[in-house]
Amino acid sequence: MKLLFSGTAGEAGWPVPGCPCASCVRLPPGHRRPFELVVDDVARFPFSGAGAFGGGLGMVCPDGRAVLCLPPGREPPAGGPARYDAVVLDLLDRPQRLGELRRAGLADDRTLVVAAWLDHRVRSEEELARRLRLWGAVAVPDGTVLEGDRAEAVPDGTVLGGGGREVPARRVLLLGGARSGKSAEAELRLAAEPYVTYVATGGDGAADGEWAARVRAHRERRPAHWDTVETTDLAAVIGAARTPLLIDGLGTWVAAVFDECGAWEGERAPVAARCAELVAAWRATPVPLVAVSDEVGMGVVPATSAGRAFRDVLGRLNEQLAAESEYVALVVAGRLLEL
Repeated sequence: MKLLFSGTAGEAGWPVPGCPCASCVRLPPGHRRPFELVVDDVARFPFSGAGAFGGGLGMVCPDGRAVLCLPPGREPPAGGPARYDAVVLDLLDRPQRLGELRRAGLADDRTLVVAAWLDHRVRSEEELARRLRLWGAVAVPDGTVLEGDRAEAVPDGTVLGGGGREVPARRVLLLGGARSGKSAEAELRLAAEPYVTYVATGGDGAADGEWAARVRAHRERRPAHWDTVETTDLAAVIGAARTPLLIDGLGTWVAAVFDECGAWEGERAPVAARCAELVAAWRATPVPLVAVSDEVGMGVVPATSAGRAFRDVLGRLNEQLAAESEYVALVVAGRLLEL
């Protein structure tokens, strides 16, 4: 199977001619041309003729290898191969589609995953590369030829491997203020995983209309194939987990623990014990964890004793979990500051 990527961008290219956005203005004209793929020197996407299937979305090559192309808004065709050797898809549209393919067994760690239809939906090539490393995919320059699982001719001299995925950090802690983008970043990090459990610590907010609306927005944004658990027993969930967890978030968890322990005005030792239990579970986790927490150290000193106690407990918890994490970042205005 030989794949020639004559173009890798969306239908208008990247940069989009005349577009004044920050993504487009930093790139030279023609940086990436509109998508064009030719397989085995003869079959141009959308495919037709011998080996083509799924309305031209897929093709089985003479050597028996299968390639699938998913443009924006398209879904995998029914009746195709049980597994694809190469998948070319628009990961800027819905990266969770890759997780769905992996969950169904249509793509695995041997599958070469190439991101295409690239454009100004991502702010830079650097940000694109960061996301693709998380998702186990690659982007190639225009003019790249891939044969089998290696690069025959890459314009910048880069040699590409097959579909092997970068080993993710086991424990990830994302800190940020309100509306900083920390939850969206956490979801992005796990978007291409086939199995994820979202651990919600804030309840459904049934008695608070505004909070319930926030919960609904989070649910609608998450991939449909993710599982959701609503609980404050984080240590037990972590200890029993067999697939990656996304915990959102630790601020609401601490508030819930204060409620459960009657600690706002009373004895706070039980809260410290629950935090120690969580830190121990975090240290011993058998699965990848991504947790979202509020950064409480940059605001004004709370006016009440209860407020100061909450700040102190959450601040200490953040510090303890950060010490046990392979990756920690502060999210500010949707941008990552690695710590």
